[in-house]
Amino acid sequence: MSPILHALEHEKAKLSQMERKLAERILSSPGEIVHMGITELAEQCGISPATITRFCKVLHFKGFPDFKVKLAAEIAHSDAAPQDGGSSYQDIVAGNPLSVIVEAMQTNHLTSIRDTTSLLDLERLQAAVHLLCQARRVDLYGMATSSIVAQDFYQKLIRIGVNCTAFADSHMQITSASSLTKGDVVFAVSYSGETPETIDALMCAKASGASTIALTSYGSSTLATLADIPLFSSSLEKGMRRGDMASRIAQLHIIDILFTGMVSTRFGDFIPRLEQSYLNVQQYRNKRGGQS
Repeated sequence: MSPILHALEHEKAKLSQMERKLAERILSSPGEIVHMGITELAEQCGISPATITRFCKVLHFKGFPDFKVKLAAEIAHSDAAPQDGGSSYQDIVAGNPLSVIVEAMQTNHLTSIRDTTSLLDLERLQAAVHLLCQARRVDLYGMATSSIVAQDFYQKLIRIGVNCTAFADSHMQITSASSLTKGDVVFAVSYSGETPETIDALMCAKASGASTIALTSYGSSTLATLADIPLFSSSLEKGMRRGDMASRIAQLHIIDILFTGMVSTRFGDFIPRLEQSYLNVQQYRNKRGGQS
């Protein structure tokens, strides 16, 4: 199932009666929906076109046409994928030989990256790159596994001279957010989009005047709703035994896109800093005999 259809299935219980009827119609025949006009779909579901538009915006699309374009792209990806089950996420199984584990991890990671790429909104990405390039200061927030993603972005940004800090402690997140002002940016990571500490820190930063970017799994969530710019990774990975493996890879994929976009945008500023940081690290490593 595509990320959009998976999100619809997952969110169905939270929807109003009219929205649930629409979700069920989409889930029953997604291939038909991409060829329908909003009026035709509204008549079939017994709802107003305005309800469809609101429904699409809750799912972070610009409207029904944008929803159809993204859904059509996902259906095309699904049709082109192998039909032998190789494109499905695979959980940890007792006694699996290492060769099967290697193949499963490759499948999970590649599928996660592909599904995440299909969800990317280039306008949102460009807006995020612009904010990060112009920021006076960047705060990066994330708890538990999400802090690893935030820390990865921190290590990239610090190499190009961006004034930034990654915070994994909830008290320090609030403390730092309290000191932000207009021109500062918060980048908050939460796979669920419902991590209370991350939500509180982002809300505090917004109240202080900072711009906010959220990186979370696709679907409606508190963090995505609060952020100025929500960015989404695939939400297909489920199961307590997976250890947030494919989801972490998907989020790092977006981090790499943002970082590369920033360097490309301000190539003349950032490339010399990137090269200088590399040369300095090499110099001090060589002084110590190549030890890390």
